[in-house]
Amino acid sequence: MDKFAALEPVKLYNAPTPVSSKFPRFSIHHKPPAPFQLVGRLPVDIHILILTYAAIPDIPSLSRISRAYSNLCKDERVWEARWLHLASGNTHLASVLDDLENRTKTQNAVRKSSLPPTLSLDGAADDDFGDFTSVNAPPDEMGDFVGAFSTAVITSPTNTSFTPQSAFRTRYIRAHNLLKTLIPALSSPTYTVLTALFPAPEPSLSHQAHTLRLLSTFLSHKVKPVRAWEKLSAAIRAASDRFDDGLLTAFDTCDSKNDEEGMKQAAQASWDVWDGSSGHWELARAWADKREIFYDQTKWHGLDNFTNNEQLDFDAMDAFMSHVLDALREHGTRAVRVFPPEANVLLSFSDRLANEVVAEYLSPLLDRAREASTELFLKAIAASFKESWRMVDVILEVSKARPEAEVSRTRAEDVIFKMFESNMDEYLDEEVEVLKQAFEVTCRTWEKTLSDRPAIPTSAPDQARFLGSHNPAQVKRTVLASFTDVLLLPVTIVPKTTVAVGKAFGAALTTGGNAAVQGISMLNPQRWGATSATPNDKNGYISSTSGSTLFEIGDDGDDDESPTFEKSHKRLQSSVTSTASISTVATTTQSTSNRSLSVSSASTRATTPVASASASQITFDKFDLLLSLDTALELIHADRESLKRVETFAGYPGHYGHRVRDTIEEIFVLCLQALGERHIKVGFERAIEQMRAYRPADHEETSSVAPLMQFFELVHVGDTMQSMVQVYFDKELSSHIDRTDFLNSVVREKKRFEDTLDDSVAGGLNAGTDALMSQVEHIILKLTKPREYYPADDAAMDLGPSQGCTESIKCLQMHCQLLKGSTSKEVLEVFYQEIGLRLIAILQKHIKRQIISLNGGFQVIADLNAYHAFITSLKIPTIISDFSYLKMLGHVYVVEDAKDLAQIVRDVTRYGGAYRPEDIYEFIQRRSDWKKIEKTVDKAIVVGHKSSAAASIQIELCVPAASSISFSNHHLDTYILADMAPTEFSLRLQHGITGGFAPPTPNAVFTVTGAPSLSFLQVTTSLRPSGTPSLQDALPKEVVVDDNNRKLVDELYNILKSIPTESPPGSEDIYGLDTSIAFGSEDLQWMNGGPSGCGGGTSEVQATDGDKTKFRRAVDIVKELVGHEGDLH
Repeated sequence: MDKFAALEPVKLYNAPTPVSSKFPRFSIHHKPPAPFQLVGRLPVDIHILILTYAAIPDIPSLSRISRAYSNLCKDERVWEARWLHLASGNTHLASVLDDLENRTKTQNAVRKSSLPPTLSLDGAADDDFGDFTSVNAPPDEMGDFVGAFSTAVITSPTNTSFTPQSAFRTRYIRAHNLLKTLIPALSSPTYTVLTALFPAPEPSLSHQAHTLRLLSTFLSHKVKPVRAWEKLSAAIRAASDRFDDGLLTAFDTCDSKNDEEGMKQAAQASWDVWDGSSGHWELARAWADKREIFYDQTKWHGLDNFTNNEQLDFDAMDAFMSHVLDALREHGTRAVRVFPPEANVLLSFSDRLANEVVAEYLSPLLDRAREASTELFLKAIAASFKESWRMVDVILEVSKARPEAEVSRTRAEDVIFKMFESNMDEYLDEEVEVLKQAFEVTCRTWEKTLSDRPAIPTSAPDQARFLGSHNPAQVKRTVLASFTDVLLLPVTIVPKTTVAVGKAFGAALTTGGNAAVQGISMLNPQRWGATSATPNDKNGYISSTSGSTLFEIGDDGDDDESPTFEKSHKRLQSSVTSTASISTVATTTQSTSNRSLSVSSASTRATTPVASASASQITFDKFDLLLSLDTALELIHADRESLKRVETFAGYPGHYGHRVRDTIEEIFVLCLQALGERHIKVGFERAIEQMRAYRPADHEETSSVAPLMQFFELVHVGDTMQSMVQVYFDKELSSHIDRTDFLNSVVREKKRFEDTLDDSVAGGLNAGTDALMSQVEHIILKLTKPREYYPADDAAMDLGPSQGCTESIKCLQMHCQLLKGSTSKEVLEVFYQEIGLRLIAILQKHIKRQIISLNGGFQVIADLNAYHAFITSLKIPTIISDFSYLKMLGHVYVVEDAKDLAQIVRDVTRYGGAYRPEDIYEFIQRRSDWKKIEKTVDKAIVVGHKSSAAASIQIELCVPAASSISFSNHHLDTYILADMAPTEFSLRLQHGITGGFAPPTPNAVFTVTGAPSLSFLQVTTSLRPSGTPSLQDALPKEVVVDDNNRKLVDELYNILKSIPTESPPGSEDIYGLDTSIAFGSEDLQWMNGGPSGCGGGTSEVQATDGDKTKFRRAVDIVKELVGHEGDLH
């Protein structure tokens, strides 16, 4: 029945004194409803939100709607929202309320002493909503809140608890009651509101500001403490403005007297009363408006930065910025000391200074530069940004005058960034376009120079070459070190005619670009040769005026290149399997050029052969001039100058920061494209075209091949360019990109640039090697006498090599020495391998053209020994073994017995599979006595040491005298009647037979040898572990000949008899297993893959699917015989 308790009257004028009551009073507090509960048709949260927007006078009425709404009116969340809004932005809320409370208690004490005594009832103290009336204020001060609430409490009969009232509600009630005592003063006339609010003695300016700010928040739309809150809010705003005007007057007075303490108090009070609704703080704005720096711009003109010849000279802006920075130091320091740190007046003043003073100064400057030329605009905006950036350091310096007002570097930089944002899009776009045009002009100028120059006679060279140096490695170091020094030269962004250390030094550094050009021009090695080299100076260059050779052969004093200059890019790996690409060292090279850049960037280029000249006009001198080192340097210099300008804006945040980084990457990509596609690739293509036109017979000189020597020079120039690009990348670009990000556009374009050079070198090396071997073949043909190998019987015997052999070896040694020491060992190895393979073919062809007598056979052996000695000096094991077999082949010309010759033909193991019996048969046909011994040899070949049915049939066959005998499986199928394999045989399996420019690299080699006198098979196994360059030493073992092994050999024998080999030999791997099998016995010689593996040709004979299945079985049989498990790889 507690909910029907009688309502007790409340005295409004005196503070109630609690007395005892015969009925106990209960303060009932309910647990807040859960958010998902419904009140009516809406959830609780919606009702709570509605109550937070309701005016305070309406809450008592809303609490009478229902018990549920009565509970919601007491909900913590309703009062929390109002309290938090009241407390937000009022850091001195507690002190203001305490002062008001003390003031109210004093007023109430005075008022109480003049009133008659009253009797207070205990119900007043426990009234839930009556707390708003506990101040004992007069009725006229309480307004529409008097009587708005009843002491009746509508509660739910369940879930009651005896807990204290909520904290937020209690806090708000206290603040509400205290602040409402000030509301009557707002009804006074505007000019007396402040006097009514703050009667004498007036509190401090700070206290007045805090009170006005709190009242302004209290009477806002988010609190709505009274019904007339809008009218009262306008009154308090008017009072605040009047108070702020007074503070402004006081601040100006103190400013004129340099009274910083008074200025500081007025500024603090003005900042406290300002609510931020106007968008700017009037006091700080008024102070800034009175600074003279904003009105003395008439004596500073941006156009003063232009010289009479329309060039930039930023001495005027340097003086202007010094004036601006002085003003920033003077006024900024006072702003830091006077204004509150949270007002950020220093940044506001700096921002206004940047936009209204500096930006206005730069506007005509940039407009004039844009009208003059785009390039001038780019220089002007970068220089302007650099000069304006000086403000950042001054802002940071000034902010340290007051520790709590210190400004972060990011905020200081934003002042300059915001000032230039309007120009960034145009600048970045124009920077890229101007660079493209500069690259286009440079490349076209060089192309026009090439096309306009006439051909040069192929007389002795008229200039020095890198290859003439005794120590090319040292020349490389000098060139690249000089280029590195050039990159370290500063690029002057702000053009000035004077510097602080003196006019003489300033004149020497007029612009960074000119200084860079002067340094670059000194990189031309020909200048060094022209001034210091002498014909006998081994450390310099060989002078050509005396008719000396183009280079000197000597031991390179430094074969192992320094890591600083040697950085292998594995150019040779792709050439191992394809003749389309050969790799070379990418970083350490030399260069020559006849063109030098003057200070004005004008260039004079040396004479260069015309690529489109006719065959009779084509020259093979000065291939290196098809590439211009100076052109490459000019491209890099233009790129670096542009890059340095863009780097000025590298710290930009946000969207423009991303654009700046993208532009930096694009600038370097454009340089690589211009240098690679428009210069290096074109130069190599022209050189290759001219090398292919080389005809040895048209030149009297036989000791050297001009195209190949000149191509080496061209490679030096191209690789020097790549070395410079690498140095440029390391010095300038590596800090802007992630070098490990293979998807980055710069990394991908750099790899593409290197591939372009690799492919160009590969194609040129192929063409140069063709020219070299053509020259060697020409020397051999020209200098070999008609009866060199068929001397007269009474002729004196000379066991030395022939003249053709000596000269050809001399030519090869000369060109091999050229490449040694100027490139990596991988390049040398591939080059030597290709020379060896082609030399074997030339010698075989040469021998087959000769008629060789017994005495001439010794001459053949002498020549082959000389060739073998030369190849041995190259130290390439794969071709040394091939030449060993070729040297052994010369013995067939000094064997007198025809049967011994037949035995040599039948012995397939004699030459390690390098030569088939039919090949040897073809060689012995060149003997001068062949007609006499032909039938005897043929009979001995067919009969052999063991007669068989197949051999008997073959003896009766008539072999044409002039034809060669082929012992392939196609013929033996006709003669062999038995399917049992002979007991004497030799078997070799090799995995890894496909090659290209270079011979194949075997992964595994197995050999099996059987003999009638042995009860076991001799087996050797040689494997190449993954990642190693060569096979391991062969491991021999013995395998017992049992029934199973015998059957395997028979099966292998019959399989090989039934499947074809490619035609011509070595043209194509028709079985697709990268595996060859060589089987030799008395009646079967079978081999696929050719002696030197398979190249990139096409076979006339192709294997069927059945043939491939049989061959796969044959491979498995060999693996089983040798005991190898697993795949071959």
